[in-house]
Amino acid sequence: MLLSVVATETSTLTFLSIPGVAYAGTLGFLQIAIGYVVGRVAVAVWLLPAYHEGRLHTAYELLERRFGIGMRRRTSAIFMVTRLLADSVRLFATAIPLALVTGWSLAVSVVVIGAVTFLYTYAGGIRAVVWVDAAQMTLYLAGGLIALAALGSVVPGGWDAIFAQAAAAGKLRVVDLSLDFGRPYTLWAGLLGGAFLTMGSHGTDQLIVQRLLACRDLRSSRRALIGSGVVVLAQFALFLVVGLGLWAHFAGAAFERSDEIFARFILESLPSGVRGLLIAAVFAAAMSTLSSSINSLASTTAYDFWTAARPEADDAEVLRIGRVATWAWAVLLVLAAIAFIPMSRDSAAVEVSLGIASLVYGGLLGAFGLARFRPDIGPRAARLALAAGILGVTAVWLFARAHVAWPWYVLIGTALTTATGLLVRERAAPDPP
Repeated sequence: MLLSVVATETSTLTFLSIPGVAYAGTLGFLQIAIGYVVGRVAVAVWLLPAYHEGRLHTAYELLERRFGIGMRRRTSAIFMVTRLLADSVRLFATAIPLALVTGWSLAVSVVVIGAVTFLYTYAGGIRAVVWVDAAQMTLYLAGGLIALAALGSVVPGGWDAIFAQAAAAGKLRVVDLSLDFGRPYTLWAGLLGGAFLTMGSHGTDQLIVQRLLACRDLRSSRRALIGSGVVVLAQFALFLVVGLGLWAHFAGAAFERSDEIFARFILESLPSGVRGLLIAAVFAAAMSTLSSSINSLASTTAYDFWTAARPEADDAEVLRIGRVATWAWAVLLVLAAIAFIPMSRDSAAVEVSLGIASLVYGGLLGAFGLARFRPDIGPRAARLALAAGILGVTAVWLFARAHVAWPWYVLIGTALTTATGLLVRERAAPDPP
């Protein structure tokens, strides 16, 4: 299960986009990954026990038990929209190398990858997704290691020369002690922002919680969750170093999209056999996340909406609805990825995807915290708190994103949600039973 968690959360954006981050900057992204480990420990201690004690199918059942069916549906809908938008970016990023290899348009490439992923997700369900995730993760990590070896052979002087050039250009810096909230990769943004981001993604997002609930017991869930943080840290380090090698190989040349850099190296600079393996690794990375996303969206649709409205539904009916939902979400994911194509030149895909998720994770995390630790908070206060958290962060993104970088969004949203819930509870009339 640990491998499935890692493959689900990193996949394509790690393989294609993280090298581009190092190419254009430094190794500072590792500060975010350190915060990821801290946040996982917090989820393992505070949220996982509630999930396992309740024997839940989705993360949002916990909110229903505290705040009613309306709250469950609201948070499920938020998850659906956010997951659709964030993973459409991942699907788009994966279409880039396929388009370069085949000469197809990006839109056709998106449709092909989406169709293949849908087929095995539809046929096998969560069991197939978890096992394929593990195999795909092994493949794309092997691809990263092969890329390291290849870069060492094509850059004159090998890795000694690469690191020497990177050091001279200041690209080996990991820790940035700046207090500028507009810079995304500082120690404070990493430790605090990264921790809250992973608390939101791994504590409230059905994509990850689904896997943790599939573990046989609480201890296994905790081991998979915390262990995945260590693996992700090492994985980010691997692909950031690949980015340094690409920077040396291309001599810092400018590219239209930073997500194209690694793909172009694979296609233009490697022998055919190695090229084929790395292209396979790219698609493995893509489908591991996309299959997980489609499956979690379908299960949320079936459990949080269909069975919540029809408690008499039997297992066969739930399975049938889940399969219909699988088809529908796959189509929507493809359409959203195609719609993203004209907007794809401004930022690295990994930053766009994490930024989208960060707009709502704070509200969700604050709502889960109120449900878990404040029995005096009622449904009305919880609804107002959730709205305040999400709307507040959205306002920051719309009007102040030049001064407040995306890693801070989840922390801000959590604080706004929690504070609103406590204030409304103290001043408003008691909620009805």
